[in-house]
Amino acid sequence: MANMFHRIKAILIPNLLTEDKNDFYAKVISERTISTSEICESAVTRGNAPTSVEAMKINVELFFKEMEYQLKDGYSINTGYFSATPLIKGVFNNANDKYDKLRHSIHFLFNQGEILRRGLDEIDVEITGTGEAGIIIVEVIDVKTGSVNGRITPNRNLRIKGSKLKLAGDNSDVGVYFVNETTGEQIKVEADEIVDNKPSELVIVIPPLEAGMYLVKVTTQFSGNALLKEPRSVTFEKTLTVF
Repeated sequence: MANMFHRIKAILIPNLLTEDKNDFYAKVISERTISTSEICESAVTRGNAPTSVEAMKINVELFFKEMEYQLKDGYSINTGYFSATPLIKGVFNNANDKYDKLRHSIHFLFNQGEILRRGLDEIDVEITGTGEAGIIIVEVIDVKTGSVNGRITPNRNLRIKGSKLKLAGDNSDVGVYFVNETTGEQIKVEADEIVDNKPSELVIVIPPLEAGMYLVKVTTQFSGNALLKEPRSVTFEKTLTVF
């Protein structure tokens, strides 16, 4: 086994996706997210990179811009650290069907590369304890199509599964929202469109959304005991698509 040079800290959280109440998953404890600028600064000050911070930042930005250009022309990228490839989502109705921005969408799929995979043996994991499953969305199910964490159908039901999702409290922000990834617009679900309101599951009627990519967000003052003074929100990490 390789020597351990790095350490990731994590806590164990109850796994809500299985029936076994003794199942847990590890949640990485991350102090914060660091930027490209901070990585360049660390590479020079810690890693003794033979360049200046500003020069490195410029070159990294140039690399990312060129990578974006090539991806937009349909090329796949393999840096060794990660690979990236264009991906088209959506259903084509027949062999002569054309790309339609209202029904189809383009994404870029990123995957871990060989260099990062080789470095996994250098990482140790320290479990620092256990934690409570706070407000969390674990999956969403489009009732009409059965799609899980993918397609959603306007004006039909959506099941939102997780923990501490119950809508409670008199703050005006409490509710379920669909956030348009392109415009940032937040479309709130009307109160009379909340079909089922439980801590472990919400069932709502999806608003008449236009075609596009959305994130679902739940805001509530529910905590399991007393109501929170201020609402808290959780946004599901997976993008949902309206065709």
